[in-house]
Amino acid sequence: MIDQILELDRRLFVFLNSLGSERFDGFWLLITSQANWIPIFLIFAYLVFKNLGWKHSLLVLVMIALLILITDQTTNLFKNGFQRLRPGSDPDLAHLIRAIVKRKSFSFISGHASNSMAAAMFLFLVMRRHVKYTGFIFLWPLIFAYSRIYLGLHYPLDILCGYIWGIGMAFIVWEIYKHTHQRFFPDEKEFLDDTAHGESVADRQ
Repeated sequence: MIDQILELDRRLFVFLNSLGSERFDGFWLLITSQANWIPIFLIFAYLVFKNLGWKHSLLVLVMIALLILITDQTTNLFKNGFQRLRPGSDPDLAHLIRAIVKRKSFSFISGHASNSMAAAMFLFLVMRRHVKYTGFIFLWPLIFAYSRIYLGLHYPLDILCGYIWGIGMAFIVWEIYKHTHQRFFPDEKEFLDDTAHGESVADRQ
């Protein structure tokens, strides 16, 4: 059963990877670089500070840092435990794929997928009561992680399992966040739950 799943995973990867062309390689190389997402991160930070105030926002940033630390390190445990070769390092796929970027590290699970989905899910849980259309934040991990398939660095199963792991870690840190928030900001609970008046926490301070 596992062998069949892995074979389907390889076939899907070959199909998706084959959709690329040299014309778009530069674009996806830009997409896969975390540094190029800094403007998006700054927008997220602005929305958090605007709606929550600086004290609450600092708590959110600390929780995100904790979340990324946990997710990133546990992802490395998966990689070293399963030791799945990246597509570009698999000799059986060498003549079938376009491996634009090659890495010597292992493939399962995708750190890009798990970290980006964890951060997106946590920010969605925090900001959904304050910012309309917060769900658009999930375009970030979807586009970000697809770049890894395009460049030949990850299989679809690496991405999918990374998403699942990232979501799980986000909910764990969300529970820590709620407990911490109630302890240090007990007066803000009603603000977090009430959006009827369209006011942010920062507007009421």
